[in-house]
Amino acid sequence: MSTLNSDDLACFVCVANTQSISRAALELGADQSTVSRQIARLEAALDARLFHRSGRGVVLTEAGNTLLTYARQVASTLTEARAAVRASTGNGPAQMVIAAQPTIANTAFAAIAAALKQRFPATRVRFVEGLASPILAWLAAGEIDVALLYLPEQQGALKVDVLLEEDLTLVTPTSWSHLGATFPAKRLGEMPMILPSTGHGLRVLAETLATRVGTTLNMALECDASNTVAMRLVEDGCGATMLPFAAVADRVAQGRLHSARIVDPVVTRQVALATARNRPPVPELWDVMQAVRMSVRNIVMSGAWPGARLV
Repeated sequence: MSTLNSDDLACFVCVANTQSISRAALELGADQSTVSRQIARLEAALDARLFHRSGRGVVLTEAGNTLLTYARQVASTLTEARAAVRASTGNGPAQMVIAAQPTIANTAFAAIAAALKQRFPATRVRFVEGLASPILAWLAAGEIDVALLYLPEQQGALKVDVLLEEDLTLVTPTSWSHLGATFPAKRLGEMPMILPSTGHGLRVLAETLATRVGTTLNMALECDASNTVAMRLVEDGCGATMLPFAAVADRVAQGRLHSARIVDPVVTRQVALATARNRPPVPELWDVMQAVRMSVRNIVMSGAWPGARLV
């Protein structure tokens, strides 16, 4: 009979807690195939099926429930051991620099800060906000350690871990609320748009969408400033823009903006955790990234990231 190991047991506990191979893979920072292999290895070692599998996820079998009690005891013991060792040898990296695009930073930085302070109390954390192009340059130059950003088309120099996805919405002045809760993409050409200049990821996405549905963007003005500036321009009646709902949820609730989900087709953007392939990782980077992953997952699960879905 094969022997049990702590990594497989930890993976089993994570799958049991999330009731999903894909969500467990996200938490563990592993491929779904790796998680599936670990569960299969445990089942072979115990000669018992641990989960019932369906299209909606996984549910523990009777054998799985029995194992879960012991696996949690093992996990608790190992956690205590790691904490004791860490306390005697130091608490994480001396410094960690994390960058994010504005919408992501506004939604996630506070929760990430709290998690890192608890997990790595001796680590000096610095947050940086920026647009995609500067963030990618900072990663390549080693000026930041980790980035949270909308998944770029070109990822050759990056190691990326997709965390969630968001639908894009058409953001308009409240006087345009007659447009309703959804807005067909084929009508984008009717809207005076406020978007970044050519080459920016959001502009490329909008132009690609317009071409796909057989229309042409009607640009009212170009805005390479922050989303806050773009939203103020929309509030003042200068035009409409495209943003994920999380970026505008507060202003919509306050009656300052109207937001309509773009449909036919639905347009999504993925948020990823990224590091540079060409830079040596700082000590305990994996632990820091795991804390960031868990923070993002908790934000989404709590509903504090409106419109976001874990992937």
